[in-house]
Amino acid sequence: QVQLVESGGGLVQAGGSLRLSCAASGRTFSSYAMGWFRQAPGQEREFVAAISRSGGSTAYADSVKGRFTISRDNAKNTVYLQMNSLKPEDTAVYYCAAGRTAYTNTYYYTSNKYDYWGQGTQVTVSS
Repeated sequence: QVQLVESGGGLVQAGGSLRLSCAASGRTFSSYAMGWFRQAPGQEREFVAAISRSGGSTAYADSVKGRFTISRDNAKNTVYLQMNSLKPEDTAVYYCAAGRTAYTNTYYYTSNKYDYWGQGTQVTVSS
């Protein structure tokens, strides 16, 4: 069982930055690929970024590529999402997720590959 707690959301002006954190419980954090998803009001949850168990492989949605960076610290059981050059369309609830994998360089794009989810943190970008 893994529990995930996101933090770092808030209100920021367009062009600003935020760093989200997701702290995981348990001693098997390094067994999980991690991902960030977001859901805006009235829209479906969408993929934002993912990172492999080792941290050596990452993937991003086209809409955030070049602006967002995902990273992880396995010693601290934490995954991060650094968000720069924020736009109003980035406004959403951001969720982190953990997907167990036997492979060190695997990451997942789709939500059904993830086993555990956090409760989300609100990010609001004003224009």
